[in-house]
Amino acid sequence: MKKVERINVMMRYINNRAHFTLSEIMREFNISRSTAIRDIREIESMGMPLVSEAGRDGGYFVMHNSVLPQVRFTDHEVNALFIAFMATRNQQLPYLKSRHSIAEKLLSLISETQQDDLILLNQLLLFAGTNPHNPDLLDLSDLPHPMVESLFQMLLLDPYLLLTIQEEEEIQSYPIYLLHLHHEKSFWIIEGFDLKEEKKRTFPADQLIDVKPYSPKKRLSKKEIQEKVNTRKERMNVVLELGPKAIAQYKKYHLLRVSIAYTNPYQTTAILKTYIKVHNLEELAEFTNWLLFLGKDIKVRELPKEVVHEVQKRYNLYSI
Repeated sequence: MKKVERINVMMRYINNRAHFTLSEIMREFNISRSTAIRDIREIESMGMPLVSEAGRDGGYFVMHNSVLPQVRFTDHEVNALFIAFMATRNQQLPYLKSRHSIAEKLLSLISETQQDDLILLNQLLLFAGTNPHNPDLLDLSDLPHPMVESLFQMLLLDPYLLLTIQEEEEIQSYPIYLLHLHHEKSFWIIEGFDLKEEKKRTFPADQLIDVKPYSPKKRLSKKEIQEKVNTRKERMNVVLELGPKAIAQYKKYHLLRVSIAYTNPYQTTAILKTYIKVHNLEELAEFTNWLLFLGKDIKVRELPKEVVHEVQKRYNLYSI
């Protein structure tokens, strides 16, 4: 690590701790005692208000209520931030109504040379959903469904929510404890524990028409909810070994409830485990279609006979 980068990282390290010692700095940054002392003196000269404590176990702490020096980014950090920021375009994420303002503030923190690098990157980089002839023209609106931001604001205050969902021609309300929000192909999926039915549910966020805090009087504790979620976990009835071609297909598209675990450090083989409700015809058909999409680079360890029957039926249909 270069000295300038090490000093920047060390400043953040120090600022995130109430107290630190020379030994901790030496161990964290793999530097000698003399180098650690020189770095700390340089950080002090830049305006960080450090106070040293004498004694065998002495160290340093940052004075409270003091103005810390301005945060500085290395070239690599600036490029990483900018690329990550650009890659989120067309993803319909909340809080991006002021994207232009955020970009301007980022540019104001960096040097002219770094700004020139970002302008060049902006000209060269294209991401999914952009028009190569006009990169600023997006396929989709940059903003999500209007209720998504309300949902984010609400869950930061309280995960116990009352969701009002538009389901085809009727409106339903569900009291839930929010477990996760999934972002898949520019769509948001709400995963929660139904506090009334006491089971997990998922809802497309674009069907959300209202969200409110749920009455505290009718709540289960977080521990109770986790226990009920764990006891209701179904036994995995699908176990597959995936080769590199199947993994490539999985990365192109996978069902929300399905995840894989890599079985070697090169990520060329993996295990897929999931549960399929074979008596739910819609779910059975969806999983069968996706299984065929994965291709032949799979080895079956366990698969319900209903899925096997569906696969055979599709193959017979294709061979006609």
